Amino acid sequence: MASIKNKPIRKTIFRGNRSINLDTFDTIITSDEVYKTNGENLLIIREVAQSKVKLDSTTTDKIKIKTLTNCTIIPDINRIDEEWDEISVGKGACVELQNVNGTWYILSSDGMKLE
Repeated sequence: MASIKNKPIRKTIFRGNRSINLDTFDTIITSDEVYKTNGENLLIIREVAQSKVKLDSTTTDKIKIKTLTNCTIIPDINRIDEEWDEISVGKGACVELQNVNGTWYILSSDGMKLE
């Protein structure tokens, strides 16, 4: 199934003294086994047995990920919470991440699982 893209937005991302103008979408619903973030605010993953999300700090500052499958989240740079090379979240979980000075931090995680 192809990705469903809702509400197009124009976003400016600042990295040091550079800025990037990005045409993206506010919400993405996807069934891709591997997905790379692209500035969206909300990513919903469904209808796939297992998924992998690659965080792209060049296009994404902050993202909420709701997964209806088991999912592995991998940062493009450094470690998540300065500790993990990747995190695994279970079916039904929701996690919010933010990139701060080149490191991805978990801002919140509901910990809820459907199974």
